[in-house]
Amino acid sequence: MQIGAVFPTTEIGNDPACIRDWAQAAEALGYEHIVAFDHVLGAPHDGREPRLMGPYTEHDAFHEPVALFGFMAGVTQHIELATGIIILPQRQTVLFAKQAAELDLLSGGRLRVGVGTGWNYLEYEALGVPFEGRGHRYEEQIELIRRLWREPLLDYEGDYHRIDRAGMLPRPERDIPIWFGAVSPAPIRRAVRLGEGVIFGSAPSIVRPLFEATRAEVDAQGRDWEGFGTEAMIDFSLGPDRWAEEVALWRELGGTHVSLRAMDTAVEVVGGTRVGYKGPQDYIDALETFRKAID
Repeated sequence: MQIGAVFPTTEIGNDPACIRDWAQAAEALGYEHIVAFDHVLGAPHDGREPRLMGPYTEHDAFHEPVALFGFMAGVTQHIELATGIIILPQRQTVLFAKQAAELDLLSGGRLRVGVGTGWNYLEYEALGVPFEGRGHRYEEQIELIRRLWREPLLDYEGDYHRIDRAGMLPRPERDIPIWFGAVSPAPIRRAVRLGEGVIFGSAPSIVRPLFEATRAEVDAQGRDWEGFGTEAMIDFSLGPDRWAEEVALWRELGGTHVSLRAMDTAVEVVGGTRVGYKGPQDYIDALETFRKAID
């Protein structure tokens, strides 16, 4: 089972030295991947119709994952870089395919692309993309991105995209894995049908029903369970006893990846409580404390 760390994007600040130190500490402590969340804009929730359902507002900072991982790739050696998740339908498909290919090449094949549809319709509007129909657009994006990564010349016409005999260089030297965020049965079915894995946003004990639904879907679609990944996240605030229980449960279930989430922002959503981190060193200390405890 691979142990990773969620980058505390909303709280760590903007000092590149602090971000470098956190990434290098994660690698030095034996973490095998870094997960970064994605939001382009935040907004007040009051007075919105329809309601904004997610936990983040205009007060929550998010480092853009592609740019962030470009920086992290240059200051680390081998740790995997996983978007968890990129809100793919609100991004230009061909441009993201190019960015991901470049990032994978320049990091030495360390990118894992986690994707999802998101919840913030205001972001879609601001980025000039319809919120409605994002699921169908999303599936077409996955098909097109993979073909751009694999084929030297492409003649493609879909419902949302047209490429007239063109190709992308450089292309990645491998099939970059694509995982899907999932909080309900529909994205689980999509993940099993189109992806290499599924990302759950909470602890194993909380997401166990989703995990079991995923396993059943893998069997139903005739996929090889051994080749399919599943990731859960454990909040630092749960404490050492719960950390051990959650890691043991995920290993028992057959989960392949688990990540430490050490960040107060929206912690209640994942079943945790606020820790009161005081600054960048606290997030590094959390990495060390968790790693020593589970080892």
